[in-house]
Amino acid sequence: MRHFISTEDWTQAELQALIDEARLLKAAPFQPLLQNKSIALVFFNPSLRTRSSFELGMWQLGGHALVLEPGKSAWPLEFKEGVVMDGEAEEHVAEAARVLARYCDIIAVRAFPKFVDWGFDRTDPVIKTFAKYSTVPVINMETITHPCQELAHMMALQERMGDVRKKKYVMTWTYHPKGLNTAVANSGLLISTKFGMDVTLLCPEEAYHLDERYMSAAKANAEASGGSFQVSYDIDEAYAGADVVYAKSWGALPYFGNWDAEKPMRDKYKHFIVDERKMALTNNAIFSHCLPCRRNIKVTDAVIDSPQSMVIDEAENRLHAQKALMHQLATTYRG
Repeated sequence: MRHFISTEDWTQAELQALIDEARLLKAAPFQPLLQNKSIALVFFNPSLRTRSSFELGMWQLGGHALVLEPGKSAWPLEFKEGVVMDGEAEEHVAEAARVLARYCDIIAVRAFPKFVDWGFDRTDPVIKTFAKYSTVPVINMETITHPCQELAHMMALQERMGDVRKKKYVMTWTYHPKGLNTAVANSGLLISTKFGMDVTLLCPEEAYHLDERYMSAAKANAEASGGSFQVSYDIDEAYAGADVVYAKSWGALPYFGNWDAEKPMRDKYKHFIVDERKMALTNNAIFSHCLPCRRNIKVTDAVIDSPQSMVIDEAENRLHAQKALMHQLATTYRG
């Protein structure tokens, strides 16, 4: 049995095979590949693209998606082992995951960090516990990484650029009024370095470095794929000659969960917005963002609405990439 929790558990060739199947499904969306199959979509956090694309994707392949929201449409769940359940949770994941696995062919989970203790959240406890107890494949719909977004992102890049190897890829931090999850930034580093791109992580200062686990993985991926990885704090230097600019906001990990204390520092860097002047330094770069995106905070209207923007293409590809993923997990990697 195979789970899809992080792309670090999958080879570049395996990920490319998923993208290749996604292209075929994009050309012919309605196929009975998952007829009589089902997926349980477990949402601890809200969603627009993720929920829509998984529900529609399963339907287009002939299967059924069951949506559950613990604490709302389903019982609140407990994840700690050996705990005395005298709090809010009515059910333990040890039972919930095994029951859903008896009902469904795949379980998918969306669970953001609690923003209290990064040392705890970085262990990815919710989805890892689901995977521990489930007897069917488990998909990460975003926790501390967002591997489904990675597939859609790389698929869109290949559609625009063809071979992405050695293309200059800039993952730039951008301002946001609140401290946000690092999941998409972590994932952007993982997929771009795995596919042999020359990757620059542009940060305002060292406090905005990503977790060392993902920085180290990016370096190892780059060495294995023939690409490169570096960190920059110089906006003009990072943008110069870039082929791709991928924008994302995230909170500084030393202030994890204490965003009020981080805010004065964050507020100094509003000039990291992706604008026309910066994009003019690039090699006519593609711009993208995972969405949702705050216009004229993270990126100007002129950039996000330009022909070089692939934000909508990338979002559409969530549907196709996840269909390929569900098909492969339900038919190839189960059992």
